[in-house]
Amino acid sequence: SILMRRRLFLYNFKNLLKAKGRHETYLCYVVKRRDSATSCSLDFGYLRNQMGCHVEMLFLRYIAAWDLDPGRCYRITWFTSWSPCYDCAQHIANFLHSYPNLTLRIFMARLYFCDDHKAEPEGLRRLHKAGAQIAIMTFKDYFYCWNTFVENREETFKGWEKLHENSVHLARKLQRILLPLYEVDDLRDAFKILGL
Repeated sequence: SILMRRRLFLYNFKNLLKAKGRHETYLCYVVKRRDSATSCSLDFGYLRNQMGCHVEMLFLRYIAAWDLDPGRCYRITWFTSWSPCYDCAQHIANFLHSYPNLTLRIFMARLYFCDDHKAEPEGLRRLHKAGAQIAIMTFKDYFYCWNTFVENREETFKGWEKLHENSVHLARKLQRILLPLYEVDDLRDAFKILGL
């Protein structure tokens, strides 16, 4: 099936602040071609990481095989269960530099951090600097995913407890990560002066 099972979606995309045991990354995608003021959907679906290969790399291989027309504009939208690791963020940034006619929007359920807590934020900053639009998923995004990618049997999406609060918390964390480093230092200095 091209649609994800409900339980699989709810388990993997739940925006918990501490999501222990969720080791797989899922990526739902929509590929559109922009023709002047209109857009044409070309493909949609979902992927998950495979043994030894992160899901972002699988998607980049998939889309590179399309031999995209350099004279046309494309927009790709991802909804991911985890934000990209540092290495994947680097590869995605390089991919975007190679395809200036392509825009990428990434909506993430949770932020991923491995042992080196400095690497992933730096990867997200580089990805943002390369032109990717990155954000945390909100209720509206979950609602869209439920209706587009999930075998929902026409059931309406019902959010879980703390969906909104966790989205706001994660969005603020992402916003702090994406601040230029000099602004972060200025904020730290201001908090020290205020005794906070």
